Amino acid sequence: MAIGTLTGQNALVCGGTQGIGRAVAHELARLGATVTILARDPRALDEVRSSLPVPAGQVHQALPCDMADTVTLGAAMAGLVSERPIDILVNNTGGPSPGPAHEAEAAAFLAAFTQHLIGFQTIVRAVVPGMKVRGHGRIINVISTSVKQPLPNLGVSNTIRGAVANWGKTLANELGPFHITVNNVLPGATSTDRLKAIIQAKASRTGSSEDEVRTEMLAEIPLRRFAEPAEIAAAVAFLVGPSAAYINGINLPVDGGRTSCL
Repeated sequence: MAIGTLTGQNALVCGGTQGIGRAVAHELARLGATVTILARDPRALDEVRSSLPVPAGQVHQALPCDMADTVTLGAAMAGLVSERPIDILVNNTGGPSPGPAHEAEAAAFLAAFTQHLIGFQTIVRAVVPGMKVRGHGRIINVISTSVKQPLPNLGVSNTIRGAVANWGKTLANELGPFHITVNNVLPGATSTDRLKAIIQAKASRTGSSEDEVRTEMLAEIPLRRFAEPAEIAAAVAFLVGPSAAYINGINLPVDGGRTSCL
């Protein structure tokens, strides 16, 4: 996608201080969007904001907020959209802790549901009215390939990600008539702190070394490597750009072929 294809558009990237979120913020800024990054850590937000490409006239913004605190999140979003209408929303937040579903406390499901689905819904309610008025909008939910094929030892994540995927498809059906598209990007194993935590947890649980766990995971991926965050960001950038204007309501795996179903 050519540089400048998102010029004049305002993007909100959640979880924008690390991993995939940070890569998405950089890619959208590179393509000309004015970016607001949302995360909990003000210092990390300022560091990322100051590192974003800044074409002439752009002023990127940091919005410190906890996705799990939906009351504060709603107030922060009301303030944001009053100053900067959002054209592109990238819903993204950290995944729940690994572990089997049958051993997880009910509170773990509730916390993940609040942080992911309710947090995302809080943001959507703030940005969609303006998108409707302008007759244009792009919403991307960064979730997981587990919505197609549940992943071992990620019981809470598998459950909540599936709910978010169906929520996203429902929004696509509802918002399409207003020229607002909603799509889900499903990263596979990606070189982030989240992947490191999953590898460490499996090594601890099985008694294998981290290198052994890593080798086993790579063997499940036809391309025999993990994704880089920038590769997920490229898929997001395509879906929010003009070339994807007729793509709506899909789950797009970016996983090197690991998912075994179509």
